Amino acid sequence: MPRCRVNLSTMIFLVILQGAAVVLFCGWYVQLSPCGSAPSNGKVHVLLLSSWRSGSSFLGQVFSQHPSVFYLMEPAWHVWTRLQKPGARSLRMAVRDLLRSVFQCDLSVMEAYLPERYNVSSLFMWSHSRALCSPPACMLTPRNQFSNQTQCMQRCDTQGLQRAEEACNTYSHVVLKEVRFFELESLYPLLQDPSLDLRIIHLVRDPRAVVRSREESAKAFVSDNAVVLEQRSIPAGEVQYQVMQEICRSHVRINERAVLKPPPFLKGRYKMVRYEDLALNPLEEIIAMYEFVGLEMTQQLEEWIYRVTHGKGKGSRKEAFKITSRNAADVSQAWRTMLPHSKVKRIQEVCKGAMSLLGYRTVNSDKEQKRLDIDLLVPREPYQFSWLPAKTQHPGKR
Repeated sequence: MPRCRVNLSTMIFLVILQGAAVVLFCGWYVQLSPCGSAPSNGKVHVLLLSSWRSGSSFLGQVFSQHPSVFYLMEPAWHVWTRLQKPGARSLRMAVRDLLRSVFQCDLSVMEAYLPERYNVSSLFMWSHSRALCSPPACMLTPRNQFSNQTQCMQRCDTQGLQRAEEACNTYSHVVLKEVRFFELESLYPLLQDPSLDLRIIHLVRDPRAVVRSREESAKAFVSDNAVVLEQRSIPAGEVQYQVMQEICRSHVRINERAVLKPPPFLKGRYKMVRYEDLALNPLEEIIAMYEFVGLEMTQQLEEWIYRVTHGKGKGSRKEAFKITSRNAADVSQAWRTMLPHSKVKRIQEVCKGAMSLLGYRTVNSDKEQKRLDIDLLVPREPYQFSWLPAKTQHPGKR
């Protein structure tokens, strides 16, 4: 039988070649893998990143009502209202560290921002979280049913956050909604943290519609406006335009950083959603977001989404911070008939770059503004989705 002789130098060469192949394969795999290696506990962490009056409360409920989600609304509100700092820039690290702890279900971090004796109700908009109205936090609402905020406020307020923390640990997804980030760089440590599997959904909205919605509840934004503007002294009539300019610039910074030149650890972890696309095609957009974070749509959720997006009217001043059944398409177009063109023109000036990047067409006259047959949304991708079969009139009859 012939023998194959291999000298020492050949063996060393083969070992080096094999090692190089392994390194190249691992590098190739990491580049293709959307989120790298998942943390050992398998929990997924989702940050709903948006700005005020952009439909983020509705988007938060889309996740909060899912039976696999532990949801909190704007925990950074506590940081902004508690710490005596001049502006958003000096607060961003404290906000980031708070989010890290909450994502890991360590709610003791909240003690620094709550009263000495606190209840679950001390958390900002706590009753918007179905998880805080369901076992083990509260026995009111079974996990597979939708929560009622009024009943939750009456029956689920308990002392301390121990039950809320226990509840957080029982869910596969922790979702936080935030409107107080103006760039992505401060989130880099969270994206690189091996104990977190972080996905970012960036919700944007036509700035003209945002202004119209903000005007309905202007007094609620006085304190936040001052922080956004770094406490600069600005004439009262200019404040809303300067705030919108900062918000629009932040959308550009975030989107360009995530899409044009993302660092390796950000690839596959960012998804931008326009509120108008969500209003026109709610179910398809929501299914796509669920898939992005590893959630499945349920029949109950599908019917709930249909109800809350196919109501009547555009929403009233009293409903500014409530999730009620409205016609989502009407809401997204309301600014065109309710804002004077002079104001629209100014918004377009301060948000020109963001509108171009995000796909919002400008209007050049009052007549063009009020012609609702003119589509001002630049298509991002074709939709071939229908809510219902051709002969069906309501999802409950399928």
